[in-house]
Amino acid sequence: MRLHSVKLLLVAVGLAAGATAQAQSGEPVEQGEPNVPDFEPAFPGQHRAPAADSGVTLAAETFAGPLEHPWGIDAMPDGGYIVTELPGRMRVISRNGEILDPVEGIPPVFYGGQGGLLDVAVGPAFADNRLIYWSYARQLDGGKYVTVASRGRLSEDGSQVTDVDDIFVQEPPSPTPVHFGSRIRFDDQGHVYVTTGDHFTETERLLAQDLGTTYGKVIRLNLDGSIPEDNPFADRPDAIGSIWTLGHRNVQGAAIHPGSGQLWTIEHGPQGGDELNPSKPGANYGWPTVSYGENYDGSPVGEGVERHGGDFVEPRYYWDPVIAPGGMLFYQGDMFADWEGDLLISSMVPGALVRIELDGDTVIGEERLLRDHGRIRDIVEAPDGALLVLVDAAEGSVLRLIR
Repeated sequence: MRLHSVKLLLVAVGLAAGATAQAQSGEPVEQGEPNVPDFEPAFPGQHRAPAADSGVTLAAETFAGPLEHPWGIDAMPDGGYIVTELPGRMRVISRNGEILDPVEGIPPVFYGGQGGLLDVAVGPAFADNRLIYWSYARQLDGGKYVTVASRGRLSEDGSQVTDVDDIFVQEPPSPTPVHFGSRIRFDDQGHVYVTTGDHFTETERLLAQDLGTTYGKVIRLNLDGSIPEDNPFADRPDAIGSIWTLGHRNVQGAAIHPGSGQLWTIEHGPQGGDELNPSKPGANYGWPTVSYGENYDGSPVGEGVERHGGDFVEPRYYWDPVIAPGGMLFYQGDMFADWEGDLLISSMVPGALVRIELDGDTVIGEERLLRDHGRIRDIVEAPDGALLVLVDAAEGSVLRLIR
């Protein structure tokens, strides 16, 4: 499979394998003035790629709704879908768009701040064991909060989950109910990845650099929640063995590259500084010491520099101003054949479906689509190659995108 001209769709990001590059204007994609104009990219293709035009006009139709602030969606083997609503409801949606009653058996969810019922993912052996995985905010005694990832067995009729187990609980608990992460993805080697956030405050964000906490990390586990022996910090007494990467702010998008099997992540920056990163075991991505953004009050982040030198890994691409990324995927379908292998990313600010073109792992083009449908929170590919995206709103919906 050739990886020469990979394209990324940023409402779901996708790397194009075996595709030809789309038309490019040579001018950077339209995105507004940067928050930190003095910062310069470390290498060509790291920022403000040329505007690309795939010639595709998306037709959006409502597949299911209304849903209250839908957050995560995944496809099921029978052609249906499973979706979460932030207030704590999980629902099965039939292949015809019928929304079933909320799934029973979900543990209590903290709904407030940025907390709620977050991602959901159909387990890799679902056809045999009916296991699904989900992440959510949990409130503990004393007004503390954690990101939790659990798994359970979904009944045949989609009405309840049983045999519920926690596979991950963030530590230590936080008094701040924001920046929970938390995307769930599986590789084909029997591992599950869970992304976390740094809980935002000046003090807590520093823990993204602390291997004794799971703030601002990507977590890698076996499917039962045990720690893989080949994790990069599994043998270190000063580290939590489940940590895969560190130095993140708030990772809410992740996808497995279909060719290499490598995990890619996308995370929220502050005012500027959203980052796209191929995930390398043990890598440190710099937050909050360095950033391509600034704090919301205009003050510098950390050392006030953008370069990720020394022990820090440069992002492959960054945005300033932000796109506020949600879910992402590598497109593999037939409906948008020219996008095969592209990374597609959902954007909540300003709201769009973003497509990125890559040459190897260098971004060479960016296209923004679906600009007039609000906050796009997550994306999934349908069996026929259509795209389903979540509109995050009080009366949100699942949109089906076709050409």
